[in-house]
Amino acid sequence: MNHIKSILIGIWRMMQGMYISMLNFIRPKVTEQYPENRGKVFPHERMRGQLVMPHNENNEHKCTACGICQMNCPNGTIQVISKKELDEETGKEKKILDRYIYDLGSCTYCSLCVESCPQDAIEWTNEFEHATFTRPKLYNKLNKEGSTLMKKEKKN
Repeated sequence: MNHIKSILIGIWRMMQGMYISMLNFIRPKVTEQYPENRGKVFPHERMRGQLVMPHNENNEHKCTACGICQMNCPNGTIQVISKKELDEETGKEKKILDRYIYDLGSCTYCSLCVESCPQDAIEWTNEFEHATFTRPKLYNKLNKEGSTLMKKEKKN
């Protein structure tokens, strides 16, 4: 009698599984067909896609080359290369940003660099298409050519 009971329970479980499978056949698809729907996919606003250094219309950025972002990066993704330049107002040497190198291939998107930046000089964008055929293309220089430090507004 137990043998027949276990067969009936097995058939019942199989029917339940088939019912769930049939429900999934008639449900609308929720998977995005990427890249066919490129331009129609809008990532979440909090998504960390690409690290950028915003510049204003005068090609000025906020990075003071302090290196805090580089020190807080857990795997050495960021290289802040600075140089000394004579400040015309004070007559003293001043450290300025020469190159800000970001290795997209080793970034873990932890955002410790953005969180630790005291100047808010870097931020994340929603750009998520980073595929390349060679690794050197993953190295990005974030400061634009000829860019300078944004001047502070003097309070009166």
